[in-house]
Amino acid sequence: MRVLIALLAMAVLLSTGIRTTQAATTVSDRCLACHGSNKIVESGGERLHIDPVRYAVTTHSFIGCTSCHDSVSSRHPNEDLRPSRARCKECHGPIQAEYSKSLHGSKAICNDCHNPHEVKPAIAVSGYDINAKCAKCHDVQKTVRTHAKWLPQADLHIEALPCITCHTGSENYVITMSIENRKPGSPRGDFKLAAYDELARLLPEGTDVQRLVDNDGNGLISLQELRQFNHQVRKKEMRLWGMMTPEVVTHTYQILNNRWDCSFCHASGPKAMQTSYVAFPDKSGGYTRLPVEKGAVLDILYGTPDFYMLGTTRSTALNVIGGLIVACGLMFPIGHGTFRFLTRKNRKEHRS
Repeated sequence: MRVLIALLAMAVLLSTGIRTTQAATTVSDRCLACHGSNKIVESGGERLHIDPVRYAVTTHSFIGCTSCHDSVSSRHPNEDLRPSRARCKECHGPIQAEYSKSLHGSKAICNDCHNPHEVKPAIAVSGYDINAKCAKCHDVQKTVRTHAKWLPQADLHIEALPCITCHTGSENYVITMSIENRKPGSPRGDFKLAAYDELARLLPEGTDVQRLVDNDGNGLISLQELRQFNHQVRKKEMRLWGMMTPEVVTHTYQILNNRWDCSFCHASGPKAMQTSYVAFPDKSGGYTRLPVEKGAVLDILYGTPDFYMLGTTRSTALNVIGGLIVACGLMFPIGHGTFRFLTRKNRKEHRS
């Protein structure tokens, strides 16, 4: 009987959830009929335009427009009332509390970094896009100069790390590789993140861009597939570029003392930094990741030839063996010198 009651309750909850989602979708469709049309841009309402494709993949699309703009009535837009806007903390209270205590808490609001009509999960956003948000306030060249006072090759570090990797308490770092290309006429080495349309043109129409690397379409990129891709794209002014990105993102913007220590990244041991993905752009402006066979980050010839994290191959056992070899090497001359010093009188008597 209890099982039956539980199943009936689950069915009611699922049914309610489906109806809620369907209702939200219906309302949003009516809103997007105007706000998703280019006509609203042509009439001077560019700030009111919402990209339907980008909005559809956000979590906000599941709750519907009126969940945040609840003052909109059936008479909209023929009413002299500006639609209300929900505050982020009404749904994201813990994040708001965390963020308010950070260095950024009094300097920027949520909308300064996050467009609520395009917001995506962290794993669907590239490291470049994250840094682009930071660059709205923090000039890139100035950031490079200030970091160069203590950080070797600061420009390369900033290019290979999202700012949040070092300036938040985010956790669980992985290597996320993206496809870059060099536009015709661009200076040598000036690679930019490849857009969906640019990659789609390289494949037969209708083929998923993931097949550029994932040849067999099994959702896992093998080292062989990665090597084959790297070998082919060299002739097409393309490359894979890796960034160390966190899986668990926090909003605790701060300056952390352990990030000044090179060993935070470069002495993580052989088990770390071997989890990697290739991120492929999609039509929504986000990214879909495919996991890569372990070992790609350590294969500097074919796996990730343009990205190699020094120290990722560090082994505690080899460190001990190396230390013993050095110690033994030093012990011989020290021991020999000590022995000669202690026996110097005997040698003098023997000579005399």
